[in-house]
This record gives sequence, structure tokens and C-alpha cells, in this order.
Amino acid sequence: MKLSRKLEYACRVLAQLGRFYGGGQLAHIEDLARLEAVPQNYLVQILNELRMGGLLDSRRGKQGGYMLAKAPAEISLRDIVDIIEPGMLSPATNPEGQSGAQISEVWNSIGKKLRKDLQQTSLAIMIPRYNAGALYDI
Repeated sequence: MKLSRKLEYACRVLAQLGRFYGGGQLAHIEDLARLEAVPQNYLVQILNELRMGGLLDSRRGKQGGYMLAKAPAEISLRDIVDIIEPGMLSPATNPEGQSGAQISEVWNSIGKKLRKDLQQTSLAIMIPRYNAGALYDI
């Protein structure tokens, strides 16, 4: 399975933010970009989509930044996919021809299982287990 770079970056940044959930600490774009090796200009777009999708809160200004809007355990991978790659889980088969209907049925079944697995898997499982200190001590 090949993830888009955008979805991969979104997961990496959310996992990084998950390390500090509940501490009231805001992360700056520059630090997130550095820590997760994500181009800063691209990260701005991703963070904005995640904020508009309800997964992030943000504050403007010098003391501003980003934090998760809810606990990592409450954010499913499906939530992330639906915001970042909304068409990824849509069936893309054509039921025409003699075998088209059967092929569509098989792929739709696999897609249903994938959607279920993504819904049951939370962001919490992707959070790095190392260096649980402050965002800026790295």
C-alpha cells in the first residue's frame, strides 16, 4: 500500500503533537517541520486542513502554535484519511463487463474492511515512545 506524501506528513506531525497532548504546550510550525522532516511551506497547508477538519486547535501570534483538539486515542486514522485524502477510501472500480460486478464487489469488500480497520486504529499507536519531554528540548 502506498500512502501519499501528504498523508504520511499529516500522520507524522499529528503523532509528534500527540506526544504533548494535555500539557497545554503549543508547537510552532518551524519546530514541527524540523522534528518530522517536513517542508515548512507544505506543512502550513496540511496543518490548516487538519485544523479545519477539527483535529487541531491553533493560536496566532508570537506565543501561538498548534496542538491536538482531542486526545490521540480519540483520533482515528480514518479521521485523518477523511480530511487529508477524502477520495482514498472510495471505490474506484467499474462494474461493467462480464467480470466487472464481481471485481467491484471484491474490492468494495476489501475497502469496507480497510475503512473499519482505520476507524479502529487511533493516532495513539503512532506516537513515538522516546523522549517524552518538552517539544523544545530535542
